[in-house]
Amino acid sequence: MARIATLKPSTFHCFRLSSSSSSPSPSSLSFASTPLVLPIRVLTGTRRRPKFPKILAFTSNDIKVGTNIEVDGAPWKVIEFLHVKPGKGAAFVRTTLRNYVTGNTVEKTFRAGAKVEQADIFKETKQYTYKDGGQFVFMDLTNYEEFRLDESYVGDKAKWMKEGMDCNLLFWNGKVIGFEVPMNVKLTVVDVDPSAKGDSAQGGSKPATLETGAVVNVPLFIERDEVITVDTETGQYLSRG
Repeated sequence: MARIATLKPSTFHCFRLSSSSSSPSPSSLSFASTPLVLPIRVLTGTRRRPKFPKILAFTSNDIKVGTNIEVDGAPWKVIEFLHVKPGKGAAFVRTTLRNYVTGNTVEKTFRAGAKVEQADIFKETKQYTYKDGGQFVFMDLTNYEEFRLDESYVGDKAKWMKEGMDCNLLFWNGKVIGFEVPMNVKLTVVDVDPSAKGDSAQGGSKPATLETGAVVNVPLFIERDEVITVDTETGQYLSRG
């Protein structure tokens, strides 16, 4: 709700030009003091998500990899597309879509130039705070609002998560529809076979268990209690520390 704040009256000066004189002169100028009150509009309220402009007339010709669209009332992400112009008949766009909610992948064809509804999807960073039974609890550190995701929804990504980690939640129509862990995470090795020997110069590796329970192959020189960086997309060891 907007509040109107009023400054203390201040004073400004104006001059009046005598009608008997065609040009102002020191003797023809008279000064008056008039109080000036300036209203200041102070906006208060909750933080609003910035709106990003949409293409006013979004069509199938604008589809690209990564585009978010709505089909049959559900949000989909374009993961592949191909513009086709056959020798005969109308041109069309062949796409492969992934459903944000179910994770299902389908192929769909759009007529070239057909109107397509964009899905208003945005992401916000939340901190993973703890696990409560079968739910993962995230918190918005600006207003301490909690968001809960079922264990089945988080799925295999849980093996990279530890308390205090920042993750991205995807929102659509006020609902959480997606979840992202950081691309690279730093985790501590809690168990590794110390007897595994070999020539590290030849690229030998051994399995190591991390603090989150994930198991990754690491170089032979990695020992217990060391911190390593892992690629969460591939599950591969990247480096020490």
